[in-house]
Amino acid sequence: MSHPTPDVLTAVESLHADLAQWLGTAAPDEVFDRFAAAQHPAFTMVTTAGAVVARDDLLTGLRGARNAQPGLTIEITEVDTLLDDGTTVVLRFLERHLAGGTATARRVTAVLVTDGQDGLRWRAVHETPLP
Repeated sequence: MSHPTPDVLTAVESLHADLAQWLGTAAPDEVFDRFAAAQHPAFTMVTTAGAVVARDDLLTGLRGARNAQPGLTIEITEVDTLLDDGTTVVLRFLERHLAGGTATARRVTAVLVTDGQDGLRWRAVHETPLP
């Protein structure tokens, strides 16, 4: 395992900053648009509940969740690169959500891909909840 490149770390931190701003404030539509643009058209994720969610379903749910968790912050730590072959990056990191005096944590494995035009895009995410 190794540390991510600056571009990869920026992609992870920026996406989660946008997600926290969208869910935790009355953010402008541009925040949602940036988040959506970062998702590959074939994006899927496994949620902490074990459900498999496709990109369109994720974005539909998030579109209606603006400021659903007022004050939300998301901390990203322990970012490890498991694979980086120049076109595909596989990461594992710890993600903590803090809002309203409560905290939840999850271990995340993510696959990011690049097509050379749009930079890194999120292809797959698998979240495992932590106690």
